[in-house]
Amino acid sequence: MIKRFDIFIRLLLVLLCLAGSFFLFQKEYHYTALLFLIIALGLFLELLSFISSIFEFYDKTILSILNKDFSADFKSKKYQGFYTNLFVLYEQLKSSQKEQITKDTIYHSIFNTIETGVLILEKKESDWQVTLMNDYFSHHFKAPKVSKWSYLNQYLPALCEIIEEHHFSDFKTPLQIRVDKQDYQTFILQTAQSKIYNKEYYIVLLDSIQKVIEKKEKEAWINLMKVISHELMNSLTPIHALAQNLQETTLQDTLSQEDISDIKESVGTISNRTRHLQQFVENYRKLAALPSPKKEKIALQELLKNSLQIMQPLLKKEQIAVSNEIGFDRWISVDRQQLEQVLINLLTNSIYALADKTNKQITLSGEVKEKRLFIYITDTGKGIEKEIEDKIFLPFFTTRKEGAGIGLTLSKNIIEAHGGYLTFESNENETKFTICLLE
Repeated sequence: MIKRFDIFIRLLLVLLCLAGSFFLFQKEYHYTALLFLIIALGLFLELLSFISSIFEFYDKTILSILNKDFSADFKSKKYQGFYTNLFVLYEQLKSSQKEQITKDTIYHSIFNTIETGVLILEKKESDWQVTLMNDYFSHHFKAPKVSKWSYLNQYLPALCEIIEEHHFSDFKTPLQIRVDKQDYQTFILQTAQSKIYNKEYYIVLLDSIQKVIEKKEKEAWINLMKVISHELMNSLTPIHALAQNLQETTLQDTLSQEDISDIKESVGTISNRTRHLQQFVENYRKLAALPSPKKEKIALQELLKNSLQIMQPLLKKEQIAVSNEIGFDRWISVDRQQLEQVLINLLTNSIYALADKTNKQITLSGEVKEKRLFIYITDTGKGIEKEIEDKIFLPFFTTRKEGAGIGLTLSKNIIEAHGGYLTFESNENETKFTICLLE
């Protein structure tokens, strides 16, 4: 408001001086009229300069915003109300830029600390430009941080060639890359295309298979040792305590009837726990010495029928309805005994999950797609708790008192030995296991 009032006052003074000059000229006070005219001209020129300074300030501020230069300090003009909205806009954009710089710094820090090669391309006209290459990618593949796709092609032709063959589309594949005439290394190449505000981006991720395997193996060994140590300690702790008690008892000069009874009970407990450990070791041996599948041609429906017949007495006892909704039959090349064992293990798990349910239903379904056979076993029992979802395939992990904890592990190993995989999906009212086999 202050600036607008200043302009109004200046304009009013100019008009008053012009009116005064005209009035004095009519009264024939020519010199005085000329003086008023000169004053009016001076005021008019000052008004033009004043307005010009306002526009110049706006122009400089907008130019600073366009150049993303927010270093200017407007404290001297802070209280000039004419610029209020401009100051608000400037400060908001300045704050937004600080936030963006902070985010960019964090993102770059994350990209440069992960042990995965990250490459982000941006399409400009008909060519791709390198927007981001993280430190791992640059150092591991000895590639300078170039700006053009054509330059990168000179350093990593194998990578660029396979991406160009896929026409910069989404895909995932293993890839062998040779760096500085060293041995070939195998990586998992995964790409994704994205479009934001009419700009096309292409994201390339490269993971060393060896590192992925080592990480998975380390995690598997840690989890396995936790389960084994837990199982061993559950048996060794009471055995050790009972052995100490027996040692103290046998050091006595005379043994009472009560002592003899305690000795018999302790020896019985030790015998039970050692038998349990023996069974535990035997189960581990079964997992470690799983024989290679002896494949033979067998009809899918025959395999399912035999497995259901074996489980029929238990299914009938638990009053569980089983529905086979697989409406097709085909010949599959599998180890009959091993696949029957997998189906029996999965059906047994479903029976256990349905123990406390009123609606007891198991459904077998399947489909064939992409030269793969999928068999689904779905039950309406209690789902698998989120806390243990990553542990159910671990050896010896079980939530059942009478369970050995090798059923699902053995099933997974059998399916993988056949070149397929075993997965599951679960919620609080349903669990579905998926068996995938190559045709």
